[in-house]
Amino acid sequence: MRDIPSSTRAVVDPALVGDHPALDLLNTIARLDGALVDVWQSDDDVLRWLLRTGLLEAKVASPARRGALVAAARRLREIARVLVTARKANRRLDVGPLNEFLAQAESHCELIRDKDGALSVARRYHHTSPNGVLAPLAEAVAEFLATADFQLVRRCEGEDCVLWFYDRTKAHRRRWCSMEVCGNRNKVAKFRSRREA
Repeated sequence: MRDIPSSTRAVVDPALVGDHPALDLLNTIARLDGALVDVWQSDDDVLRWLLRTGLLEAKVASPARRGALVAAARRLREIARVLVTARKANRRLDVGPLNEFLAQAESHCELIRDKDGALSVARRYHHTSPNGVLAPLAEAVAEFLATADFQLVRRCEGEDCVLWFYDRTKAHRRRWCSMEVCGNRNKVAKFRSRREA
């Protein structure tokens, strides 16, 4: 994908319309006022997005040097974009880059007893590196590639929209990233077209 220029204006948090973190990751590049915009401009943007998606339990300090997290997140997004588009097109996947990313994350399992005494296992991540912070997202991408029904992975049919979604509707006929945005734009366009005819 070509480089997306950094925005000089404030970028709002993207809507989580992908119905899976792997697709919401791709949707962090969106069309705003006709131009493609990368909504991740800083480490804090990435941390805020991870909190919104539930992939980060509590705000953590940006690891390492300033800008390292956003650079790693953008790298993971590009790896995911290549893999998702290849999987959607039924092409052979080069899983090496994602596996390398996953191998750099540090985590461990922890046995937890709840207040009623029931046991469960939770994975705990070390947030000492950008890959450690992004590990749950990288694992979500890997899980999605391995288990998702890619006939239900779609791009929005909005004329200028670049967003992806996983169609979990009962009839599997979802066409829009959001009915409130692209769906309504389409309805308005059809109405104007009929009216002018």
